[in-house]
Amino acid sequence: MARDKITELRRRIYIVLEQGPVGDGLGILIDRMLIALILINLIAVAIESMPDYRHRYALTFNLIEIFSLVVFTVEYGLRLWVAVEHGPHRHLAAVRARLKYAFSPAGVIDLVAVLPFWFAFVLPDDLRLLLVFRIVRFFKIARYSPAMRSLLNVLYRERRALFGCLVIAAGAALVAAALMHLAEGKVQPDKLGTIPDALWWSVVTIGTIGYGDVVPVTALGKLIATGTIFLGLIMVALPIGIIATAFAEQIHRRDFIVTWGMIARVPLFAELDAAEISDVMELLRAKVVEAGEVIVRAGDPAHSMYFIAAGEVEVAMKKEKLRLGTGQFFGEVAVLRRDRRSATVTARSRTNLLVLAAQDLHTLMRRDSRIATRIEDMVEKRTGGKVAQRKSEIVVEDRD
Repeated sequence: MARDKITELRRRIYIVLEQGPVGDGLGILIDRMLIALILINLIAVAIESMPDYRHRYALTFNLIEIFSLVVFTVEYGLRLWVAVEHGPHRHLAAVRARLKYAFSPAGVIDLVAVLPFWFAFVLPDDLRLLLVFRIVRFFKIARYSPAMRSLLNVLYRERRALFGCLVIAAGAALVAAALMHLAEGKVQPDKLGTIPDALWWSVVTIGTIGYGDVVPVTALGKLIATGTIFLGLIMVALPIGIIATAFAEQIHRRDFIVTWGMIARVPLFAELDAAEISDVMELLRAKVVEAGEVIVRAGDPAHSMYFIAAGEVEVAMKKEKLRLGTGQFFGEVAVLRRDRRSATVTARSRTNLLVLAAQDLHTLMRRDSRIATRIEDMVEKRTGGKVAQRKSEIVVEDRD
């Protein structure tokens, strides 16, 4: 029994730390607190480098460091403990699963964020420069930021193409350096007398930086520099284009999966197949509402249903209030049964919505009789009368 409780506790901690189910309030709160602590550390490192502030607020900086060190150490210990709950590691022995985490890139960053600083407290003052490594904690943000994780995934997925760009850029720099050496080596022997000397000029020129410390003076040298500058624009644009395209595809793929998941959870669409759900997705439009803004008001005609992509709303009915968060939805029956709203829905925070208009869904149903039949059957089963229709106008998804 005690072992079962420990296992359940470990699983719960894993879910919280690793951003489990959508809308897990505790997990979101802890993630935001850790991000805030990381940002405070980065700001403290920058301000502490200023002698006046370092001496004046030495106690504050020390308290921030000690508190951060304790928090990040506890976090690392918990992540090490719950590593056996990670899907790909569940078939491994506990020791092997934890070693897998410890030697993973995320595990190494977590360790570097704490280990050197425990040593720093017992080292001589002149070696306390190890605390500068606090800047490494910036990379921990990638664990809590979907955007940064997506970018890192893109960089890893496109590593071969990016390496190819690097090889081409290095070759172009070498060729440009050789040409500039031939053109200006005798005129500027101190700066372009050798190819390695000229390589510095070609690298900063291709990188479109152009420090101006080395400038061609002959007509041929200026012509070579002009060509190198245009070549540099191409070389810089090439990896940027690769990363931007792949990043956009990654974000689109993630948004597609999230949107698909939200639609598939709606009872109204639960029995639709993949092609039919894709047709519904094409009809969605995005809407952003600010905190305090009324989305729908009781008594107004019902003309759309709403999916909450991010944020939180409050539903005020006659006898109760409830809150809906990311991944939940409301007003799905009203898409088909155009009636007046029985509740007022207000955004509690800045909220991103996906809106499906009744007119669009009716168009889809007229276009595809299979969808029309399935949806009409499901609505008939779910409503069963006016009272049921009213109650189902605001729907909260079942939680695990």
